[in-house]
Amino acid sequence: MEKGYLVLQDGQVFEGLRFGAETEAVGELVFTTGMGGYVETLTDPSYAGQIVLQTYPLIGNYGVMRADFEGACRVEGYIVREFCKSPSNFRTDCTLEEFLKEQNVPGLCGIDTRELTRIIREQGVMNAAICTDVNAGLAAAAAHTSANMMQTVTCKEPSLHPAEGGTRFRVALLDYGAKRYIVRQLQKRGCEVTVLPAGTSAEEILAASPDGVMLSNGPGDPAENVYQIEQIRRLLGKVPMFGICLGHQLMALAVGGSTFKLKYGHRGVNQPVRDLNGLRTYITSQNHGYAVDAEHLKAGKVSFANANDGTCEGIDYPDLQAFTVQFHPEARGGPLDTAFLFDRFTALMEGGHL
Repeated sequence: MEKGYLVLQDGQVFEGLRFGAETEAVGELVFTTGMGGYVETLTDPSYAGQIVLQTYPLIGNYGVMRADFEGACRVEGYIVREFCKSPSNFRTDCTLEEFLKEQNVPGLCGIDTRELTRIIREQGVMNAAICTDVNAGLAAAAAHTSANMMQTVTCKEPSLHPAEGGTRFRVALLDYGAKRYIVRQLQKRGCEVTVLPAGTSAEEILAASPDGVMLSNGPGDPAENVYQIEQIRRLLGKVPMFGICLGHQLMALAVGGSTFKLKYGHRGVNQPVRDLNGLRTYITSQNHGYAVDAEHLKAGKVSFANANDGTCEGIDYPDLQAFTVQFHPEARGGPLDTAFLFDRFTALMEGGHL
């Protein structure tokens, strides 16, 4: 294995060993805390433009299973303490290294991931480069910017996904970087799902007379997506709506709210969330770097809060037949504690109330 470097925007350098694709990479360095679910992490479109650091030390031990993919691999690079060269799993299609080579994603192992995580927690996320030349990597990290990430991950054409066991509802899912398990959770509940490109207009959606509209997860700064925010504003109150992650943020912006960037985000399958309408705390799967400003909401009521930092994790809009959550109730990988929210959505489409 060849020597390689992770160069941070502030000039710090970590030496490691290269695996995966033999190429350079630059992106925003973020960490995720899940002990499993690396296949879903690598194929989650919300990681577009980012170099992903796994805090759990051993990655790749159960290989890569294509049936578990959540979407296309959009990560820029991958950082682990140790990767497994010989996975043990009867479902394995290929090794982690084979997958990264196939996707042209460079990786580094042998890095002190505990120290690197501390740096991000204390200083915040920053640009970084995976490289063989430290000076070139530093220049690339310092110059790197990203914008309009949603446009790089949304589908190009609509696609239809039939319901399981007969159609009870017809749902329009706006693909801002949607995870496939959102579709599967809806199908299991009798929903025929039409996945639509992010640029679809409100008029086009309403013309198809869906029973409900879902707003998916996705990457990037939510405030950049001015067109999508306007379309959501035109949809609100006309059809039941459910937003997840980026969809949650966009709906808050559509009603006049605001968002802000978190210091290092919430990423992993072990994020605690308090239900403000009851006594439960749920363990959730999350992947986001921005949050809704709960103190300046123009509409709606906060329904969930992060148990660690108190940030907004969900909003109900009873007058608009809509609700949103920041976490992932479809949870691949992760706990399915909050899958009941899909039942809540179907109840809303049946004519129920929040």
